[in-house]
Amino acid sequence: MIKIERRLAQPRWLSVAVPIGSIVFSFLVMAVVLGITGHDPIHTYRRLFDAAFVSSPAWTATLMTATPLLFTGLAAAVAFRMQLFNIGAEGQLYLGAVCATGIAIWLGPHHSTALTILAMCVCGAAGASLWALIPGVLKAFARTNEIITTLMLNYVAGLLLTYLIFDSASPWRDLSTIQTRSFPQSVALQPSQFWPTLSPLDVVVPFGFLLAIGAGIALYVLFRATRFGFEMNVIGDSQRAARYSGMRTRRKILAVMAISGGIAGLGGASQVGDFSHVLDASPQGLQGAAFGYTGIVVAALARYNPVAVCLVAVLIGGLQNAGLYLQGPDFPTGLVGVLQGIILFCALGGELLIRYRIRFGRRTPAPIEAAPAREAGG
Repeated sequence: MIKIERRLAQPRWLSVAVPIGSIVFSFLVMAVVLGITGHDPIHTYRRLFDAAFVSSPAWTATLMTATPLLFTGLAAAVAFRMQLFNIGAEGQLYLGAVCATGIAIWLGPHHSTALTILAMCVCGAAGASLWALIPGVLKAFARTNEIITTLMLNYVAGLLLTYLIFDSASPWRDLSTIQTRSFPQSVALQPSQFWPTLSPLDVVVPFGFLLAIGAGIALYVLFRATRFGFEMNVIGDSQRAARYSGMRTRRKILAVMAISGGIAGLGGASQVGDFSHVLDASPQGLQGAAFGYTGIVVAALARYNPVAVCLVAVLIGGLQNAGLYLQGPDFPTGLVGVLQGIILFCALGGELLIRYRIRFGRRTPAPIEAAPAREAGG
């Protein structure tokens, strides 16, 4: 007999052991999948590890892939920690990229790089925060399901991004040449507006990656050492208890949604300033990368811990980078997606072991009641 009991107390070591065990178990499951599809699991894992984490170029590509995932993972972790299911980091990242590109175009190349970076970060975060406040207000004052509203706003943000570049003569669209009028594209940032990089040990570290690490540390301090973080945890556990104790839950909902959207907006600013240097509205650009949805996977694997999000984002970024390296006629890209899906399901299954205890035992037979004796003379 298998019996599932809720844990009255959760040991701290489970918070570390279960995610690690889930990842190990997922790789064992994936080894079975690789064997069924005719791939040697040990050889495949060695190639994955070499392509993601061994050489300096591999680390450079991994950090580039991990940077937007780190921003969207932190954005999802902030909201999910208070039981606000913000599925809209994808659209909030679009709005951050739009606002950051717009202020960079308006400033032009004649201002200092530091001023341009600061303006892009502020405008990107502010624009995405306002976008995230739309479902936040609906949740706080109308009790609307934030899963639906944030998800639907992703499509609105995507259509807005397409409209600015392909269907209008907006300031974001480059109309300076006949070619750009025929084949729409965004106004490109000038080299003086590019975000800087660091190169320790020949590994190129984007400025956005360092910015995201700083945001993760700031969120960890916010959660652990401030009254705001304490109230977030209380509201996440029970909104009724929070309201009974006098906490202003509506304000916290608005604040958390604004913080979550602002972090995703920083990811959009980083995507433009660090990598693309244009507002890429093509299907192969921002909308094809699905950074926001992958960020939810990162946050779930990290159990909404900002420090763990940094580590998991690098892991998932390495897997995606290795998938691009390994893809070919003998190794379809879909196998890497299957690996990510198995990791997610194993991580979510591991949550059961943290919250509940599984007991095994034998079913005890029910006692047999004796038949009532007949009355004498009956």
